[in-house]
Amino acid sequence: MNLGNEQIIEKSGYTLHVIPTEKYKTNTLMWRMKAPLDAESVTSRALLPYVLQSNTKNYPSTGEFRSYLDDLYGASFYVNLSKKGEFHVIDFILEIANEKYLQDKNPLLQRAMELFREVLLNPNVTNDAFDARTMEKEKRNLKQRIQAVFDDKMRYASVRLVQEMCKGEPYELPQHGLIEKVDEITNESLYHYYKKAFAEDEMDFYIIGDVDVTDVENYCSSFQFENRPNTKVTNRNSNQISEIKEIKETQDLKQGKLNLGCRTNITYGDPDYFALQMFNGIFGGFPHSKLFVNVREKESLAYYAASRVESHKGLLMIMSGIDNQNYDKAVSIIKEQLESMRQGSFTDQDIDQTKAVLKNQFLETNDSARGLIELLYHNIVADSNVSLQDWIDKINSTTKEEIVSVANKVELDTIYFLAGKGGDQ
Repeated sequence: MNLGNEQIIEKSGYTLHVIPTEKYKTNTLMWRMKAPLDAESVTSRALLPYVLQSNTKNYPSTGEFRSYLDDLYGASFYVNLSKKGEFHVIDFILEIANEKYLQDKNPLLQRAMELFREVLLNPNVTNDAFDARTMEKEKRNLKQRIQAVFDDKMRYASVRLVQEMCKGEPYELPQHGLIEKVDEITNESLYHYYKKAFAEDEMDFYIIGDVDVTDVENYCSSFQFENRPNTKVTNRNSNQISEIKEIKETQDLKQGKLNLGCRTNITYGDPDYFALQMFNGIFGGFPHSKLFVNVREKESLAYYAASRVESHKGLLMIMSGIDNQNYDKAVSIIKEQLESMRQGSFTDQDIDQTKAVLKNQFLETNDSARGLIELLYHNIVADSNVSLQDWIDKINSTTKEEIVSVANKVELDTIYFLAGKGGDQ
C-alpha cells in the first residue's frame, strides 16, 4: 500500500509509518494502539491514555509536563479514543514545529520522540501502581466524559441506538467505558492493564512532516516492545434481523431524537464499499441528499436529518430531530427514501453531484496530517490495500446499477426514538 508517500517499516513490537512531505510547517506524530472491544477492559482502556498523558516519572505533575511542552515551541500533546468496527483504538498525538523552519536549530523532532518514549515507557509509577492523585483526578474526569454523553441528547440517542441494535455484540460497548466500572479500577490494576496493553495491542506509529526517514528510524531505536501476532477480529459479527426493533424512551427535552440503524452488510475493503459511500451521499450524507431535501425541507418534519456509514462494522446510522407528534410520519418518509434508493429513483445529476462532493471531502481529509492518518489507518483495521488513487478512481467509476445493488443490501434493523415529555408519544 502506498497512500501519499508512506514508508512502512516493521519494528520491534510495532509498525512505523513515515510520510515525508513538505506540505506542513509542523510535524505530526501519532501512536495508535488497537485491541478487540471487550467489556472487561474497555473502561481501563478509556482511563489509561488520560493517566499517561497527565504526567510521567520525570515530569510528575501535569504542570511540569505542560511546561516542558511549552519549551518545545508550544507543542501540543493530547489523546483520543475511538471504536473502529469491533476494535477499541487509543491515540497519543503530538503536534510540534519543524526545526527546519526555525532560526534556532533545536532538535525538535528528536526531542518529540524522546517525549513520546517518556509518556509511553516511563509512566509515573511507584511499586507497580500509578500515582494515586493522578488516578483520582482522571477517574473523576472519565466519569464526567461518560456523563457528558448523557447530557448531549444527540450523542446520547446515537449511543442508545447502537446499544439496542448491537446488543450482545462487542460494538455495543461505548468508547469511554462503563461508568459503573470506573471505581473498580485501582492504581495497581490499571498498571497491570498498562503492561498487558503494551504487550498485546497492535501498535502503529505515524510520523508525518518534512522529515528524513533515516533520522526517524534512528530516533525510534529506543522504542522496544515484545513482538506479537496481529489481532484478527471479524467485524461481521452481526445479529441476524428477524424483525425490526422499535424502542421508545422519554426524557425531559423539547425536541425528540429519532435515530434509525441499518445493516449494510458491507465493510471497508469490500468491492462495493465505494458504491456504499455513493449510496450514503445520495441518501443522507449531504445537504443535497434525499433525507435533507424530503424529510427536512419539503415536509418540514425534522430540525435535522442525515445519515452516516460506520465503515468497519457495516452499519448505516440515520439521525433526525423531530417533534413528538411527527414520529409516525417521519419514520414513514425515511423508509420511503430508503425504498426509493432501492428502486433507483435518483438522477444522473444526483450521482454527479455526490461524486464531486465525495471527492472534495476526501481531498480535504487527505490535506491534513490527522486526516491522512485516518485514511491510512483504514487499511490497518480492515487488513486491506486501498490506495489514494483507488478512492478517486472507484468513486468516479461507480455506476447507478452498483448503487442500487448496494441499496438492496441495506436492511433496517432498529428504530430508536428519544421523546420529550408531554408530547403525543
